[in-house]
Amino acid sequence: MRTITLLIVHCSATPQGVSLSFEDCRRDHIRHRGFSDIGYHFYLTRDGEIHRGRPLEKTGAHCLHHNRHSIGICYEGGLDAASQPADTRTPAQKASLIALLRELRRLFPRALIVGHHDLNPVKPCPCFEAEREYRGTI
Repeated sequence: MRTITLLIVHCSATPQGVSLSFEDCRRDHIRHRGFSDIGYHFYLTRDGEIHRGRPLEKTGAHCLHHNRHSIGICYEGGLDAASQPADTRTPAQKASLIALLRELRRLFPRALIVGHHDLNPVKPCPCFEAEREYRGTI
């Protein structure tokens, strides 16, 4: 198994009112980004369903220079109806994200939980302060 030091939270940069299913995201990553599969290990749709992407033992494709030692988790959303960055997580997504992060911390107890923008400040993703929100609670 890979050494995991980071659990990186992302958003799909999908506006409110627009759907981006797990399969749509996977297809986009393969067809338009040239990936072999979806870049994330987990994808959370607005209904709170957790979809498994890449197997944990495989390196993701979600955060430049950090993929080899991280798990990528993406929630559907992240933009308001005007396509501006916003925390659009539904209550179901928030609950699923907490449950998933708790399970991943059980598997990787030393891994830090961060947002994509904590590693690449140019990006607003995941459009909320993941490191601050989960610090000391998971």
